[in-house]
Amino acid sequence: MTEPLDRKGLAYAVTAYAVWGTFPILMDELRPAGAVEIVAHRAAWSLVVCLVLVAVTRRWRPLLAALRNPRTLLTLAVAAALVALNWGVMLYAVLTDRVADSSLGYYINPLITVALGVLVLREHLHRAQSFAIGLAGVAIVVVGIELGGVPWIAPTLACSFALYSLVKKRIGATVDALTGFTIETIVLAPVALVIFLVLAHRGTGTWGAFGVGHDLWLASTGIWTAGALLIFAAGTSRLPLYVVGLIQFLTPTISFILAVTYFGEPMPPTRWAGFVLVWVALVIVTVDSWRRSRASAAARAAIIVNEPE
Repeated sequence: MTEPLDRKGLAYAVTAYAVWGTFPILMDELRPAGAVEIVAHRAAWSLVVCLVLVAVTRRWRPLLAALRNPRTLLTLAVAAALVALNWGVMLYAVLTDRVADSSLGYYINPLITVALGVLVLREHLHRAQSFAIGLAGVAIVVVGIELGGVPWIAPTLACSFALYSLVKKRIGATVDALTGFTIETIVLAPVALVIFLVLAHRGTGTWGAFGVGHDLWLASTGIWTAGALLIFAAGTSRLPLYVVGLIQFLTPTISFILAVTYFGEPMPPTRWAGFVLVWVALVIVTVDSWRRSRASAAARAAIIVNEPE
């Protein structure tokens, strides 16, 4: 933890999270397209961008090898379903003026990831982590009271992305970021095609109906999506995990600021209370992780110093 940070890695990670944080503005520009149509375009154009990058970098061999592996293909199909769900819910939040709810979901995501580590990977849950997860649960209840119903957007976003991260972590050692995301978009491509055909049959699609500018915005979703993911992969490969964990809060923070300022969403006291509870929980988890990382680093250093030559 005393080593200097890689400046390029830091710049890449900050850029990726900043792009994800400003996604609500891009998605808002895609009106009057609906969430389902935008997800279909996002998948289709991301596939185009990925295939171009595979061709430029000559990564056809690992792509074909992964496609021939049934287990890898099935795992990435699950990842594709999770990321599509995440995209759809986020788009619904933006198009229904609930960007604040989406930012809350990404604030909660690290806590859900901790909980998944306990449930799936059987990791030990520390007292501070237990308390933080409990606070997040209370926050969801508080926000639900303010909304007058079940606050499903934030938990769905948090759980879908946490599960997506878990799946990607399990396969990350065998499949690189570009290959993995290319296969995910290949899996989603037939679904996107069906959506396009249904929209065309019903006459409810917006492609070609609102001018070239609208079509270019739809096509740009592929560049934003694939570009941010690859920049993120380049950044995380150069940075310690604790730094990435801190930078990830940039995305929901930008989205939250946009919700209050750019979109002008109402923030009654009850909703503020829910956010404050989540922020306190995140501070607790971050401080606890930082302390444990320092203790672990000190223990390793002590072992090295005390080793006989």
